[in-house]
Amino acid sequence: MCRHLAYLGPEEPLGRLLKEPSHSLYRQSWEPRRQRFGTVNADGFGVGWYAEGDPVPARYRRMEPIWSDPSFADLARVVRSGALLAAVRDATEGCAAGEAAAAPFAAGRWLFSHNGAVPGWPRSVAALARSLPPAELLSLEARTDSALVWALVLNRLRAGDDGGQALTDTVLEVAAAAPDSRLNLLLTNGSTIAATAWGDTLWYLAEPGSSIVVASEPHDDDSRWQEVPDRTLLTADTTDVLLTPLKDPRDDMASSPTLGSARVGAPPSPEEPRT
Repeated sequence: MCRHLAYLGPEEPLGRLLKEPSHSLYRQSWEPRRQRFGTVNADGFGVGWYAEGDPVPARYRRMEPIWSDPSFADLARVVRSGALLAAVRDATEGCAAGEAAAAPFAAGRWLFSHNGAVPGWPRSVAALARSLPPAELLSLEARTDSALVWALVLNRLRAGDDGGQALTDTVLEVAAAAPDSRLNLLLTNGSTIAATAWGDTLWYLAEPGSSIVVASEPHDDDSRWQEVPDRTLLTADTTDVLLTPLKDPRDDMASSPTLGSARVGAPPSPEEPRT
């Protein structure tokens, strides 16, 4: 459910990243090529981007399909950014509709998106909801599984976790409470990207020292796109990409959540620190 994309690199017009590629996120709203669940992403969209000198991103979100919004075409033509996160939505059954339910979710310098679904929501994760401070529950933007997953991630970020650790711990916690959840999460603070592949597709295109795109699926036919294996955490900036395998809690509830990590192009090293 849904398609999303994050970018770090030289400033580009939003349209060059989201509309112009031959299989752009814009086109994926009606014609995704690799989406495993659902066929059309017409239940809203959003884009968040960073302006130079301002760590707090701007957002533009709507509840209608991205192709039906003429204002977005103008926005995408003139707004430039070196960091963004965007998503088109295919709503999970039982979740609320509306602009507030469209990713990216935001807090401070963070932008977040969830591609997937939590089966049995909301009952399956009721215990996890009770672990959150009441003020955070009352501050949920929408009555959706994605908004709750974001609240769990944000609670960890506020407690001092880095982006990769916050995503990892949240994915394993939700997967333990609601087995068969699909939890492809995407997070950026404008200088780094963290993402999980858990039940759906995830790809990246890196030009070391210049740019990185992390997306649900390739937005063009460039042969340099790399697929991220399922059950993996990706952390990246414009100079480095790190892939860390994740262990499904059903495999061994008592084991460590990670199996080791490896930088792309280097042999795996269990001792290598996460960035």
